[in-house]
Amino acid sequence: MAETGASPLPAIPPPASPRAQGPRSPLARAEHFVWLTARVLEQRLFAHDFRGGDPGPVETALEAYRNDDGGYGHALEPDLRGQASQPLHTAHALRVLDAVGRCGGQRAERVCRYLTAVSTPDGALPVTRADRDGAPAAPFLPVVADPPGELLVTGPVVGLLHRNEVWHAWLFRATDFCWQAAESLGSPHPCEARAAVAFLDTAPDRPRARAAADRLGRLVREQRLAVLDPDDLDACPVPAGHTPGEHLFPHDYARDPRSLARAWFTDDEMARSLDFLAAGQEDDGGWPVRRRRWAPVPALEARGRVTLEALRTLRAYGRPLG
Repeated sequence: MAETGASPLPAIPPPASPRAQGPRSPLARAEHFVWLTARVLEQRLFAHDFRGGDPGPVETALEAYRNDDGGYGHALEPDLRGQASQPLHTAHALRVLDAVGRCGGQRAERVCRYLTAVSTPDGALPVTRADRDGAPAAPFLPVVADPPGELLVTGPVVGLLHRNEVWHAWLFRATDFCWQAAESLGSPHPCEARAAVAFLDTAPDRPRARAAADRLGRLVREQRLAVLDPDDLDACPVPAGHTPGEHLFPHDYARDPRSLARAWFTDDEMARSLDFLAAGQEDDGGWPVRRRRWAPVPALEARGRVTLEALRTLRAYGRPLG
């Protein structure tokens, strides 16, 4: 049988990268990354924060992570897998609700009941609690049966609830714990210092909060807990438990210029920090996760949140996003 002589199909060129399509604004590149890569929750948050989207879809997306006990699970924090409710997940859920103005009413009441149930006798929250499933967790998030309460989670949670004028019996003990912890820090881990600021920024006693923040800021500078010159990372020691490159910068402490931590840094130091943050946007439009990579999926899922945080910080300081 004679061959038909049909010509072969033309080769399909590979899709152009975002950069190859011509100059694009940081916001447009980030949007491309979010819709291509991020979870539904971060997609809804991006639409709310930067495209005028309604808060309802954000809350609907967050609801998928809520459990019957009022806490949140299902890898809402990507480094902690499994379905069980965890304080770390629940703290992140509060940040989401706060971002869309829904951190109050019955939602807050449900969360506070869960927080009461999992807190230590002094009202503090552990980072994680052991669950029956034995779900995977990042090696830097040890899951133990009887964990201590820590400022790392308690500070940001209490700060958010105060900012939203939520009042619950648990808050009295938790607030006392945060005051004691924040005012007694002597050689803090950078993440502890950041958690203390999250509490102090909205603590009800403003003169006391300013005094505690001033003291903490001096410790951060004296102990080199923030990189003041991004071109000289070696000038700052890598925090305990972190890997090379895992540093905190001025913008990590003061994500908004209204934060008490903004006074810790000069205008030039903050400008260099924001320049470093802006330059960190990668070719795919997202920002990198500056911590240990222990599994592929958690690292990818975390980038959506990190990208949103970078955009919010740059916008808060008036940096152009396009």
